[in-house]
Amino acid sequence: MIAPRPYSFTTESPLQTAYISHPLCLKHDMGAHHPECPARIHAVEDQLIASGLFGYLQHHDAPEVTREQLLRVHDAAYVDDIAAKAPQAGMLNLDGDTTMNPFTYPAALRAAGAAVIAVDSVMAQQVENAFCNIRPPGHHAEHAQAMGFCIFNNVAVGAAHALAAHGLSRVAIADFDVHHGNGTENIFRNDPRVMLCSTFQHPFYPYCGADSSNEHIINVPLKAGTGGAEFRTAVTEHWLPALEKFQPEFIFISAGFDAHREDDMGSMRLVEADYAWVTEELKRIAGKYAKSRIVSVLEGGYELHALGRSAMSHVKVLSGL
Repeated sequence: MIAPRPYSFTTESPLQTAYISHPLCLKHDMGAHHPECPARIHAVEDQLIASGLFGYLQHHDAPEVTREQLLRVHDAAYVDDIAAKAPQAGMLNLDGDTTMNPFTYPAALRAAGAAVIAVDSVMAQQVENAFCNIRPPGHHAEHAQAMGFCIFNNVAVGAAHALAAHGLSRVAIADFDVHHGNGTENIFRNDPRVMLCSTFQHPFYPYCGADSSNEHIINVPLKAGTGGAEFRTAVTEHWLPALEKFQPEFIFISAGFDAHREDDMGSMRLVEADYAWVTEELKRIAGKYAKSRIVSVLEGGYELHALGRSAMSHVKVLSGL
């Protein structure tokens, strides 16, 4: 990682976008040929450097999440079980997709901690918004279960922290990953303080979400082959009216870029311009109701070139640069 540009915050300075990561996110490794690989972090960072954006972001190392912060969204026995299972050497399979190496548990603590420091920085008006380039991802992790490459639900930890530590009463999570964020829905299903807006390919892993919408869970299943026009229509007709009615005080983004047409993890056909567009729409809602407060956390995205370009387009809109 290159050194960040020196930055001195004053009340007259335009607020920046925070870039939050940690070296341990590179050490979590689930084995050769696993799509959720350390190179994903570099793919995003390299594109941000190549675009000239990287030096204009405010850089932070993610702290470890605390037990108190995890227990707002995860079962205590589950948190203890993950800690106990963390291998000292070798690999441990949690399920058919999700493996721990000796660095996975500390990386997962930092990934969840990234969402926490992002919320704190935005709420303190040290930055306008934040992007967390982290792994393992989180949106499949349920209240008491790891799955789909995910250990702790990073975006859920951030949303719960905004509610509990900062006294907010309405936060929204927008998830445009190709896979449904079943873990996020599982955690907030019965919490009307949290609106989840989700688009995802269906039928597809994790094979749920199409029939579970309610007033604060706005699920929009999309068929294989869906392109940008249909995606934008889904957001315009379903997400945006719900968000206007809900008037969130903070917006979180589960930023999965695996619905890109070059990513063979799924079968959707989005491009960089679609990610820029949805980011602009969410930024507009945040400006209207949430004092521009946004925290975005990396979820999926496995074709490295498409991931880097898509995340760069996303961060470019967040930063306003």
